[in-house]
Amino acid sequence: MTSTRTPMIATTDYHTAGEPFRIVHEQPPLPAGLTVAERRVSAIADDDGADGLRRLLCQEPRGHADMYGGFIVPPDEDDAHFGVLFWHKDGFSTACGHGTIALGVWATDTGLVEGDPDGITEVRIDVPSGRVAALVERRRGALVRATFRNVASHVITRGVAVETSRGRVLADLSFSGAIYASVRAADVDLAVTPQHYTDLIAIGREVKHALTESAEARHASDPRLSGVYGTILWDDLGRGETGPRQRNVTVFADGEVDRSPCGSGTGARVALLADEGALRAGEVLEHRSIVDTVFHASWEPAPALEGASAVIPYVSGTAHRTGEHRFALDPSDSLGDGFVLR
Repeated sequence: MTSTRTPMIATTDYHTAGEPFRIVHEQPPLPAGLTVAERRVSAIADDDGADGLRRLLCQEPRGHADMYGGFIVPPDEDDAHFGVLFWHKDGFSTACGHGTIALGVWATDTGLVEGDPDGITEVRIDVPSGRVAALVERRRGALVRATFRNVASHVITRGVAVETSRGRVLADLSFSGAIYASVRAADVDLAVTPQHYTDLIAIGREVKHALTESAEARHASDPRLSGVYGTILWDDLGRGETGPRQRNVTVFADGEVDRSPCGSGTGARVALLADEGALRAGEVLEHRSIVDTVFHASWEPAPALEGASAVIPYVSGTAHRTGEHRFALDPSDSLGDGFVLR
C-alpha cells in the first residue's frame, strides 16, 4: 500500500476582539514586487499561487466566509520588522488593524521581535497602505494591550446620498488605510445587534456596491487604494468619562462581517469624529463591536492629506493565540481548495 504525501501549510491563529487572524509564516508565498503594495498586485493576479493558497485557507472546510489572515513577506525597508499581505475570502486588502494587533502580539510571543516584559515594544510592519506599527505593552511578561498605530487618515466627503432597499441614506466617506463608508444604523431602522445581523450585512453590501465605483471613492494619489472597502454601520452610545462611546459593525469585502470593532474601520471613524470635534485631542473613543468586544482609540495630528486635515489613529485592544495548524490538500479531494456559502 502506498501513500501520497502532500505539502503541509503551517499557520498560527489568533483572534483580536473576536475576529480571527491566520498567520502564514513558514515558507509563505512570495509574490513578485519590490514593495508590499506591489506584491499585493501580483498576489491578486495569482501568478505564483498566492491567491490559490488564500482560497485554501479561507474557504470551507479549512476556513469560513468570515476568515481573515496574512502572509508574512519582506518589508519595504530594513527598519521594519516584516511585511504582510492581508487576505480574506474575496481577495487581498490594503489594510487590517485587527491583524496588525494580532501580528504584534504574535511577533513578541514568538521572539521574532524581542519584547520588553515590563514595557512597550514597537513592532514595525509594512503593509500595502504604508508603514504601521503595533505597540505591544506587557507587565511581568503578560499582555496588557496592543495598540495599532495606523497611517495618516482623513475625511474624504460627507453626506453622500445612497438609494437602498431601506430608503435613501447619507454616507460619510473617510480613509484610514482603506476607504470606508459610515452610515448611522438607525437611519435604516436597524441597531447594531446580533439579532439584526442578516439585515446589517444586506444594507452594508448595498452601500458598498453603490459607492465603490463612485468619484468620491477614488484615492487621489494611489489608485490601488481606491474603492470602498467596507461599510461601517454605527450606533451612538452617548459620551463617557473619557470621550464618545459608539457601537459598530463593519461589513467589508462582499458581505464579510468583522467580529471585532474593526481596527482600520475604527481609524476611519476616528478621522470623522476628530474632524467634527466629537473626539477631541486627549479624549478616547470607546468603540464596541456587534459581539460587545471593545477597542479604545485616540489620535494625534498628521500633515494634511489631499488638502484635508489628517490624523494618526491609535487603536488599542488585545489578541490571543487560538491554535497552531498544519493544513494539506489531498490530491484526490474532489472539493479542491474548498467553497463558501455566502
